[in-house]
Amino acid sequence: MDLHFGDSKPTDEERAAVDGLLGPPESAWEGADDRTDTDLRWARGGRAARERRDLLLPGLHVLNDRVGWISEGALDYLCRRLTVPPAEGYGVATFYAMFAVKPRPATVVHVCTDLACAARGSAEVCAGLERTLGPAGAAASGAVWQPSPCLGLCERAPAALAIRAGETPATAVVAPATAAAVADAARAPKEAAPEPPVAVAVPQAGSDGLTLLRRVGVVDPASLDDYRAHGGYAALRRAFALGPAGVIREVTEAGLVGRGGAAFPTGRKWAATAQQPDHPHYLVCNADESEPGTFKDRVLMEGDPYALIEAMTIAAYATGAHRGYLYLRGEYPRALHRLRTAADRARARGFLGEDIMGQGFAFDIEIRRGAGAYICGEETAIFNSIEGRRGEPRSKPPFPVEKGLFGKPTAVNNVETLVNVVPILTEGAQAYARTGTETSTGTKLFCVSGAVARPGIYELPFGARLRELLELAGAPETLRAVLLGGAAGGFVRPDELDIPLTFEGTRAAGTTLGSGVVLVLDESVELPRLLLRIAEFFRDESCGQCVPCRVGTVRQEEALHRIKDRTGAAAAGDIALLREVGQAMRDASICGLGQTAWNAVESAIDRLGAFK
Repeated sequence: MDLHFGDSKPTDEERAAVDGLLGPPESAWEGADDRTDTDLRWARGGRAARERRDLLLPGLHVLNDRVGWISEGALDYLCRRLTVPPAEGYGVATFYAMFAVKPRPATVVHVCTDLACAARGSAEVCAGLERTLGPAGAAASGAVWQPSPCLGLCERAPAALAIRAGETPATAVVAPATAAAVADAARAPKEAAPEPPVAVAVPQAGSDGLTLLRRVGVVDPASLDDYRAHGGYAALRRAFALGPAGVIREVTEAGLVGRGGAAFPTGRKWAATAQQPDHPHYLVCNADESEPGTFKDRVLMEGDPYALIEAMTIAAYATGAHRGYLYLRGEYPRALHRLRTAADRARARGFLGEDIMGQGFAFDIEIRRGAGAYICGEETAIFNSIEGRRGEPRSKPPFPVEKGLFGKPTAVNNVETLVNVVPILTEGAQAYARTGTETSTGTKLFCVSGAVARPGIYELPFGARLRELLELAGAPETLRAVLLGGAAGGFVRPDELDIPLTFEGTRAAGTTLGSGVVLVLDESVELPRLLLRIAEFFRDESCGQCVPCRVGTVRQEEALHRIKDRTGAAAAGDIALLREVGQAMRDASICGLGQTAWNAVESAIDRLGAFK
């Protein structure tokens, strides 16, 4: 792809897709056909076009949704409309796994081969698809299938997602998946069986004592009236009574910390954002949960979407933000539909917009779809992605509360963290803090998958023991290990199940709570091959920006390939190399991906005796 615009032209269909998002072009510079001004030596409205660069990712989505791939002519046209150099547009389009810049069929099937699905037979699904649809990546019968990282459907593993491009795109989720069912969905996504109710993912649904999950399976997720009948918007009403400083004080006194793994105090983050003199302020909801084994945010968004809309409004009020972005991973079609419905109905009823609940506060939410990039779960990579750039992390400082989205003060929280704000304001900070422990207050959602009888999302108070959680989920007697925290987490042995499920408790035990992944492994799992899959995941998902991560993830995978079937002295040299590479990644990588890419492999070697 050249730095300059080429001679390739978009098709009528591609032009219509872009114009549907951006409006018709107004000048020759922007690519208008019915023009009288043919002098391209100067451009009108260039500054306004450049200010819309953040529409590059939505523009790529509309092209991919309409045609199934992004041609050179279509990319040229989109870049011309936004005055983005074509080379930069190409760099963005090729950054995301869900986009293609080479011709492919309109239907693409993503088959999860990550940790939970691998433990539940995804290899057999792939083998069956090779027999019916041909090799991965090969077009057959108007469809193509490809292995995929975690799709966030771990409670129904193995899983697949079929996407058909067209004027009205169609999606089909197949989980649990069989090769025959996936092949049928590839041929006719619109005719696939509907997904089961979201409450299927919550074994505790309807039980007493739930806080974050109490409405899932109880209320109609599309009904604003049903949400309000079950306590909805009482928290926002109290927020307006307390004022912004009062809301921050309540969140701080409740002891709420981030639920994405970093456990940073939410009240401190909000206070730091609110105090910044630079304006405007922004709020970003990180709904790009891509950690293998994580699906809690999907369940919240599908089962209780209005709670997230209300929580974002409260956070915006506290931090002085009038614009919010909800960055949703691209593999969540049902969550996208339900959030759009909830936002539209909240807006129509005065719970979003210019004068929320008659209080004179203006706030609105824009939903932005990711496109298959694990690194975009990092808070600064989200900013770059929303702004229309490659989703690469930024160096810190400056921190997001000072210079975040569009260079302005920004508060960024994940879905679970934000939804906790609703019970804090309805119950009060002191009542909320009585649940859990002194340093880890409230409840935590755990994503339990793998070799258990009842996989799904569980809500337990902080401080509960791992053993209690496994008993609820029905862990097997032939337990080999538990992976806590996902691919970036650590393994726990069967004799360590009394670990308290708190951030400080797991840290003291030499592992991590992370985002709440609990992957249960029995004796049937081949540990070396599971570690190799983790290494492959980090190699694929590294953004390549920094050398320690870009090179280290490759070296880690190469070493595991060499020793996956070896033990003892034959593996000693490569284990020493793994330690050296892992330490270098941990010490020198820019962001958490490289810093944690060695964690699971290290814990498997040291705690489980892998390769001995």
